Formats: sequence, structure tokens, C-alpha cells
Amino acid sequence: MIHKTAIVDKGAEIGKDVSIGPFSCVEGNVRIGDGCVIGSHVTIMRHTTLGSKCHVHACAVLGDVPQDLGFGGGESFVRIGSGCIIREGVTIHRGTKPGTATEIGDNCFLMAYSHFAHNVKLGNNVIVANSAMLGGYVEVGDRAFLSGNVGVHQFCRVGRLTMVGGNSGVSKDLPPFCTIRSVTLNAVAGMNIVGMKRAGFSPEERAQVKKAFMLLYRSGLNVKQAVEKGRSEFTSGPAMEIWQFVEQTKRGICAWGGSEDEAGGQ
Repeated sequence: MIHKTAIVDKGAEIGKDVSIGPFSCVEGNVRIGDGCVIGSHVTIMRHTTLGSKCHVHACAVLGDVPQDLGFGGGESFVRIGSGCIIREGVTIHRGTKPGTATEIGDNCFLMAYSHFAHNVKLGNNVIVANSAMLGGYVEVGDRAFLSGNVGVHQFCRVGRLTMVGGNSGVSKDLPPFCTIRSVTLNAVAGMNIVGMKRAGFSPEERAQVKKAFMLLYRSGLNVKQAVEKGRSEFTSGPAMEIWQFVEQTKRGICAWGGSEDEAGGQ
């Protein structure tokens, strides 16, 4: 299952039923899980781990050193979960500080030429479209969808079940369940109703998210006041996830940039 032109170091751990295509290079201290398919001209560098049943397409580079002037060498890692699809030209870089890692969750779909800088952390079932770029230490929650050419500034957090429109910029934290309109910067346009339905949120849960969203963005209260009032109204459920996310922000959160119609999804 390893093409004769591929170069696989003897120190690499290759699982069962793994296919490695022409002209690919796998360095030592790499682990590739059972059932993975590695395409042609793929480079997998040391300290990289892939879970089972991943499919890595042509010319992806996994585990190269970080593009960080503060990188001083040492052992850092890339850890990729199971069931991921990594398309052509994707780049995923190691952590900056020794012992740290860039982490991709299970069943993520990383489309062509997307980039994941040092210490990025993706949750499970995340979709990142073509040419999106995630800076260092970016965190993305489960089932988020980042459209094509999106740029996410270093240290930003993108919450669970968010939808970021194409060609958008994110330099502040985006709370869970929200959307950003295409070709905007940090401008929340509404709630990700479709994403919540697909994730199995009940009508009652979606209604709670809507109430929390309206309190945070359309009540006229500042963020601190909205969180204090929200915590008094909701003590459990998805609204609590929003309050916890907002309270943990260090960069501030994305502001309202939509219309009245966009605010009131079902």
C-alpha cells in the first residue's frame, strides 16, 4: 500500500490498511492510524499524529515548524483526530513552545489551501472552506463552519455552531450559535439557525438561544449588563454556554452588524 516512490522513515508508525501515494514523504516520529489514505506529494513531518481513517489529499504539509519568530526549536506537536478529510495544499504547523500542540478534532473537513497556524485548536466536525487562514492560538468550537477566504486573527475564539461568511475577517471572539455576513469584519448578522437544527437542537433550545442573543445584541444593555441579566434568567441550557463564552473573552466579542429581520430567526 506504499508507493515505490514514497519515502517513509523507519521510525514512522504506520497502522493497518494505510495507503501512501507517489512521491509522499513521511518522517520519523510520525504516527498514522489504521485505514488512512495519504495522497501524492504529501509531506508529514516529525511529531505528527493522524487518527484512523483520515484522507489526506495531494500536496498537503502536516507538522512543519511554526511561522513564529519566537520559535526556538524543541519538540512540539500536531495531533489530528480520526475521520478527517484534508484537501489539497492544506498546511498545519506545530506548536510554538516545547510540549505544546496544534490540535484538529475528529471528522473535520479542511478544504484546499486552508492554513492552521501554531497552537490552533479545532473541535469536532468543523468545516473550514478553501483558503481560510487561522492564526496562532485560534480556537474553534464543534461544528463551526468557516467559509472561503476567511481570516481569523491570532488568539481569537470562534464558538460552537457558528457560521462565518466568505471573505470575512474575525479579530474578536465570535460567540456560539452566531453568524457573520460575508465581506465584513467582526459584524454579527444573526443566529446560525440551520446549524442548530442540523445539530439536533430542540425548538425550546433554539428559543432559549434566541432570547439570549436578543439580550446580548438587541436589548440596549452593555455586555456586562446583558450577561448579569442573562445569568439571572437562564441557569441551564445553551444560553449558559453563551454567557460562559462571553465572560472568558480577552479580545472582546464581535458586535451587532445585521438588520432587524436577521436578528429574529426561528
